[in-house]
Amino acid sequence: MARRKPTSQSPSKRNPPGRGAASAHNKIGTGELRIIGGDWRSRKLRFPDAGGVRPTPARTRETLFNWLAFHLAGSDCLDLFAGSGALGLEALSRGAARATLVDHTPALAKALRDNLRLLKSEGGEVACSDVESYLRQRNRPPFDIVFMDPPFRQGWLEKLFPLLEEQAWIKPGGWVYVEHESELPTPAVPASWHLHRQKSAGQVTYSLFRVAPEPE
Repeated sequence: MARRKPTSQSPSKRNPPGRGAASAHNKIGTGELRIIGGDWRSRKLRFPDAGGVRPTPARTRETLFNWLAFHLAGSDCLDLFAGSGALGLEALSRGAARATLVDHTPALAKALRDNLRLLKSEGGEVACSDVESYLRQRNRPPFDIVFMDPPFRQGWLEKLFPLLEEQAWIKPGGWVYVEHESELPTPAVPASWHLHRQKSAGQVTYSLFRVAPEPE
């Protein structure tokens, strides 16, 4: 998952019109992601600088994966707004069995596939799709863990929380990680989600929710 610069544009139009010398020569810059834990620790990966994608910072990732330390092994994860793949790839590195990375930008989707091949990952899958369209119809088993780091100030969480609940995308007892702008309160979540941990760092608040397990 990756953070995008706040923007009022729709996701399909998030590329800014000018980027200095690189834009003048019709070149796309690149960013770098470093995996911080697990089998691929310290591996550095490249991704296109498409639409202001920024990987979730290393310190935030370390906190998140400390929270999930006892739940990652063998898990099936969904990384929405994957961008650089920071969260989905980190999950695979730390023992997740599978991770589906969703991003609508073709250049980013290609880079994600290339990086999965580079890492020789057998558990990663990339869906080049608009996130809302992807979630509207579930055609596979639900996930253990869902990561959500959407573009800020576009109301994505308010739109997607109900879809995740209505389509039963998350297993009972599963986990949902969310990032949102600190200036706003955490959006209302489905009644079956319970806040497990929450922290703020600068302009970002990040939260981990647990979906209620099935009654025994």
